[in-house]
Amino acid sequence: MYDCTRNYINGQWVASNSGETHDIINPANGQSIGKISFGNAQDVDQAVKAARAAFESFSQWTVKQRMDLLQSILDEFAKRHDEIGDAISAEMGAPIGLARSAQAGSGPQHFGAALEALKTFEFSEKVGSAIVVKEPIGVCGLITPWNWPMNQIAVKVAPALAAGCTMVLKPSEIAPVDATLLAEVLHSAGVPPGVFNLVHGDGPGVGAPLSAHPDVDMMSFTGSTRAGIMVSKAAADTVKRVALELGGKSPNIILDDAPLEKAVKKGVRDVMLNTGQSCNAPTRMLVPRSRYDEAVEIARNTAEQVRVGDPQDTHSHMGPLVSDVQYQRVQSLIEKGIAEGARVVAGGPGKPAGLEAGSYAKPTVFADVNNNMTIAREEIFGPVVCLIPYDSVDEAVQIANDTVYGLSAYVFGGSAESALAVGKRLRAGMVHLNGAGLDAMAPFGGYKQSGNGREWGAHGIEEFLESKAVMGA
Repeated sequence: MYDCTRNYINGQWVASNSGETHDIINPANGQSIGKISFGNAQDVDQAVKAARAAFESFSQWTVKQRMDLLQSILDEFAKRHDEIGDAISAEMGAPIGLARSAQAGSGPQHFGAALEALKTFEFSEKVGSAIVVKEPIGVCGLITPWNWPMNQIAVKVAPALAAGCTMVLKPSEIAPVDATLLAEVLHSAGVPPGVFNLVHGDGPGVGAPLSAHPDVDMMSFTGSTRAGIMVSKAAADTVKRVALELGGKSPNIILDDAPLEKAVKKGVRDVMLNTGQSCNAPTRMLVPRSRYDEAVEIARNTAEQVRVGDPQDTHSHMGPLVSDVQYQRVQSLIEKGIAEGARVVAGGPGKPAGLEAGSYAKPTVFADVNNNMTIAREEIFGPVVCLIPYDSVDEAVQIANDTVYGLSAYVFGGSAESALAVGKRLRAGMVHLNGAGLDAMAPFGGYKQSGNGREWGAHGIEEFLESKAVMGA
């Protein structure tokens, strides 16, 4: 049983002031795997005070000292890798192979990227007659979600440490175990007391007072657009910086000259990865009308071959959704798609046969979708792909950009040149050409209601810095 009943404040594990305890639920079977105690404003205040006190000294550490610290953290990660992966699988349902590779592996990946970026990062530059110095912004509040829990924590904690900031982390109350293990990793690596603090809890009890706290200089939030707006409003009275990485409804344009089977299979599998619970999933597949029926059939076959099962079964390709609440949301949107006239060609409502105990959904493909349907407008955050036909590249670009989101976009063409020509026209923070994956050194973030920040690599470090112009030096 996992124990998340204590907060990590000023280098020590301390009891929450609220005493409010909840079960941590394994979505594969609905069973408790441990306990979490929710913090409150008093816990937040204690953690912020610890971070404020530690900032004076930690902000003065040399780049070499911070690099050595990041390397120590990487060394500790290596000792706990499988343990972290197992915890992630249990708390949010990722198949064990995915949990131990991409999920757990994202932690050292981003700490390594921050370390690499520091090697060449310029903290001062000559601008005109002045010197512009980049300094740590101060105490940072970090709020992270459950879908890629270690990844979303690492892309904030690693660059904040690299920049010389101190911090208070509020991880998801649904998936808190990996955050507790990370605190143990940081403690063992020698992170000074007060530099990193962890307060468990929910949005109203911990997230809101953290966002509004006058001694917090910056908030970095990853989650839904709705919750990001709430963080921004709570932070507004103290005029602190707010960096947001929010939702998405990413288009996937398959061009007429693309290898259709390869492109469609890749697109469907990318959505099903992590049970569709990825903000950058390519959930709107745009296909030339002349090849639409063929694409629908390929998508159907691909979805039907996805093996759904217990996350501990190494043959499972897709596990459960994170909770019954999320399952019900996905089901309601699938039903909405049917009601609005979309055609189910794979999956659909309900649970896969034999998997009634957990929060499992069917890998679902909708055809006959138009961009005005709810399933094409709202982020479903489940294993659902919508196929939309188009008659010209101009129309495809128009449909792709017709969304309040702008996180990721995907283009598959017969050549890099044809894909790039379309990719340049898309209003998104990231564009993937011909199946290319993410790069930990490249900026991650979106346009419009997908957020206003950039994470990963050197851009991630920039988020946690202030610029000071020094004249006459």
